Amino acid sequence: MCEAAGDDGGCGADVGPARRRRGAGRSYPRTCMKCGQGSAALVIRVGDPFCRNCFREYFMHKFRAMLGKNRIIFPGEKVLLALSGGPVSSAMLRQVQEGLSRETAKKLRFIPSVVYVDEGAVRGQSLAQREQSLARMETLLQATGFPYYLMHLEQALELPASILRPGPVTSSEPGLSYKEAVEGFIQQQRQKGNGDKDSGTSLPGPGSGDSAEGPLAASRLPAAALTQELLKLFEAVETPTAKEELLQMLRIHLILQTARTKGYTKVMTGESCTRVAIKLLTNLALGRGAFLAIDTGFKDNRHGDVMVVRPMREYMAKEIAFYNHFFDVPTVIAPPLPTKRRDKPSIHRVVERFLLGLQEDFPSTISTIYRTGEKLSSDRAKATCESQRCLLCLCALDLDGEEELALEPTLIMDELELERNGCCQDPPAAGAERKSAYIPLLCYSCRLTFKELGPVTTLPPYVRAEAQRRIHR
Repeated sequence: MCEAAGDDGGCGADVGPARRRRGAGRSYPRTCMKCGQGSAALVIRVGDPFCRNCFREYFMHKFRAMLGKNRIIFPGEKVLLALSGGPVSSAMLRQVQEGLSRETAKKLRFIPSVVYVDEGAVRGQSLAQREQSLARMETLLQATGFPYYLMHLEQALELPASILRPGPVTSSEPGLSYKEAVEGFIQQQRQKGNGDKDSGTSLPGPGSGDSAEGPLAASRLPAAALTQELLKLFEAVETPTAKEELLQMLRIHLILQTARTKGYTKVMTGESCTRVAIKLLTNLALGRGAFLAIDTGFKDNRHGDVMVVRPMREYMAKEIAFYNHFFDVPTVIAPPLPTKRRDKPSIHRVVERFLLGLQEDFPSTISTIYRTGEKLSSDRAKATCESQRCLLCLCALDLDGEEELALEPTLIMDELELERNGCCQDPPAAGAERKSAYIPLLCYSCRLTFKELGPVTTLPPYVRAEAQRRIHR
């Protein structure tokens, strides 16, 4: 079987010739290794055949074990599931559905809701295609019975500047046992109001989201002016790599704002082992080596009041592809970001192709990279105060002294050279914003990306507002 990843992990490429040679003439067991009775429907690894029922139990147990091992989500806690429509996040949504319907001993006990961000405007979709995708997604979400929020990427342009500030930490203090942490969480919920229905463990009814976005009519798209402003922002970006980074930033900020305004303290994202391995090498290439643990680990608590968790990170793309195929898990696949030159894709796509090509001939590639990432520590990514955090990614600033002076003059010289040569159509007036003023507020990786984001005037308003607040503080 292949080991390829789609939007957030998937399957589709043919196996390489070396793997065909290794598999030629090899016989696999025909009975399930777990029950010993059912006929094998798939072989996950060599010597690990499963029948469908046992594979389903194995898949669900892996999900519960990941949550149980980390002990971060408490009974009755509100959790926001970030759904992209791809194979991994769709499989995650199905796991939560099945986990809530199980018997008492194995039942998941948190309260889920779902958020979906429509990115069709920057992915080259027409209005009709966006409406069609939203209609399919809304039908899928209504079938789950969970509250849901349908958001549009254009709404990120209207975010408040406070989204770039870490919120007050609401999680339990370090050193507490899981039992003590649960008791503390229950006490907090009681203090908020004994009559609040959301503090219980019962699920809200279908479509009970209390926002204007969920449930949302599929035909209600953002204003054309807002869409044009978003497109202008992306058109000003110089490289496909910077576009990918910008898209990820706007998406997570929009999801984070939804979680904060609706009262969620945990956000689940669908990132498979394959996707985590690709992200790990990609971030290395982008200069985010200091933040690999927080960018790819199980939990991401850089935002303070909202923690991002990745419960699907131990699933290989092959397992997810089998699960979705066997149990008819619906997906809504979004097209990739359009590029003007196909021969120059983003670093994200180059690393993805490289790793998936290696995986075809060397099946342990993905798992080896994943296990290496497990050994990384997130201590360097921690910051004690707001001034020590990056403006865009909220990780600790990892540059000072000579390194900072080595980068900043480059950007200043670029701006002065453009003005001198008359390349700037609208030269900045005295006291106007300059990109060089943002440099001290950014980590090393975000500085490299920021230089390719185009003029300051095209940046999202909330980024400019927060930058001005920090500069003049």
